Amino acid sequence: MNCLWCDTTIIPEVSWKTIIRLSKPKHLCSSCAGQLTILKGKRCRKCSRLSDEDVCPDCKWWAYHTSQEDPLICNYAVFSYNDTMQEIVSRWKYRGDYCLGKAFQDDYRRAFEQKFSFLPKETVVVPIPLSDERMDERGFNQSRMLADFLPLKTAEILSRRHSEKQSKRTRRQRVSAANPFHMTENINNPVILADDIYTTGTTLRHAAAVLKKYGCPAVYALTLIRG
Repeated sequence: MNCLWCDTTIIPEVSWKTIIRLSKPKHLCSSCAGQLTILKGKRCRKCSRLSDEDVCPDCKWWAYHTSQEDPLICNYAVFSYNDTMQEIVSRWKYRGDYCLGKAFQDDYRRAFEQKFSFLPKETVVVPIPLSDERMDERGFNQSRMLADFLPLKTAEILSRRHSEKQSKRTRRQRVSAANPFHMTENINNPVILADDIYTTGTTLRHAAAVLKKYGCPAVYALTLIRG
């Protein structure tokens, strides 16, 4: 098997352990995997940003500038957004390299098992949707791919109105923007939102607000990256 990023042949490790029990195939070589930074250490309990404070300045800023109760209980992220991750995500999302997303499968599922194993079995995972226009541009929804990595039922019950890309907006513009999501059916199960990156948290909170409005008792999020 070749590395999904650099195409180097991955030579499986041979030991008594791997002979007795076959190990899972790796999608990245050790060199490429070593360039990705898994978040470790003390982090904000709300958004997963590395922080010595229980609630980081970003989340305090959100609470100060919005009058509504936070609909999102917490977000947990797996990786930090370094240069290598930015390059991989760009090729995966914007240049249609669907298979590259498999490089994140094991770490994303492991994070779910570590953080959300307490949730009841009826919990469902809801991927953040793309607008029809974005879906036509990219050919697939990276958040749906992440959702499929988890051992939960996936429910695509959110729809999204087309709007300007979040990356082109300032923080204040993101927070004050109209909610682009609406429900396609009601839900009364706990939900984990699946998405690729948490930047300001606006997208996730907009989605969570709609879910809560239509019966969802609790909304969490699992993102691949904390920007």
